Amino acid sequence: MQTDTSPYLLLLVLMVGALLLALVPIGLARLWALTASPPKPGAEKNAIYECGLESKGDAWVQFRPQYYIYAIIFLVFDVETVFLLPFAVSFGGLSAGAFVAIMIFLLLLVEGLVWAWQKGVLSWK
Repeated sequence: MQTDTSPYLLLLVLMVGALLLALVPIGLARLWALTASPPKPGAEKNAIYECGLESKGDAWVQFRPQYYIYAIIFLVFDVETVFLLPFAVSFGGLSAGAFVAIMIFLLLLVEGLVWAWQKGVLSWK
């Protein structure tokens, strides 16, 4: 017995299942919020609350861009050194091509460090 079903029927069933998997929890949460939690608006409930303390003054604080640049430079070099770990672990079993590739990688890394140093990114002012 052979059934002639469309090859897209399984795809349609999976798409409907994926939609239901996403929308049913959202719908249940909305239904729960409407039925179980009565609204209690008021000045105290709508007040800004942070760490148990009432906020005082303006929350806007400006940071100098050097902090961000320094952090980005640190993250770049920190993450890039993680790429050196697999090379260091398997150093004995690698070919000459792998050695050349890691040396090019290190050259680019050092070039980035020299560039940042020359631009004055690493100096605190």
